[in-house]
Amino acid sequence: MNVTDYIGSKIERLPKGYVFTYADFITEVNKKEAIIKALNRMVASGKIMKLAKGKYYKPETTPFVNLLPDQKQVVKDLLEENGKIIGYLTGYSIYNQLGLTTQVSSTIQIGRNQIRPNIKRERYTISFIKQKNIITKENIPLLQILDAIRNIKKIPDASIELSCKRFF
Repeated sequence: MNVTDYIGSKIERLPKGYVFTYADFITEVNKKEAIIKALNRMVASGKIMKLAKGKYYKPETTPFVNLLPDQKQVVKDLLEENGKIIGYLTGYSIYNQLGLTTQVSSTIQIGRNQIRPNIKRERYTISFIKQKNIITKENIPLLQILDAIRNIKKIPDASIELSCKRFF
């Protein structure tokens, strides 16, 4: 089995919307250049889509458009490092999940202890917010609520009174 066939069969088993890199295939195939070339050929053929440099995903297709992966999949490499949580989703996407707004933003905000410059992936702009507290899996929901309370005046399409009622 050549490199292209091997990568193709492995991608077939991945769920739709899963974001991966060439490093996911490097353990079985030791030829980095061959993996990258095979992935780029699959992008050209439309089998997979490119999210950013070195980041690919298997698209979910509808009759109208190819859907982008989930926001958490788009930024999963920015949320964890070597199995340790270093960031969490916050901002407009969390306000939407909490029911504070109905709007969906193309900006993904990440709370981290060290901030970075903004980056762009596909149609998303990823910005970073300084979080002074320790970030653990257990306290992420609490940090998200605290961020929503701190920015309660900036939540689009929501009044302060309705937002307060949603918290209780």
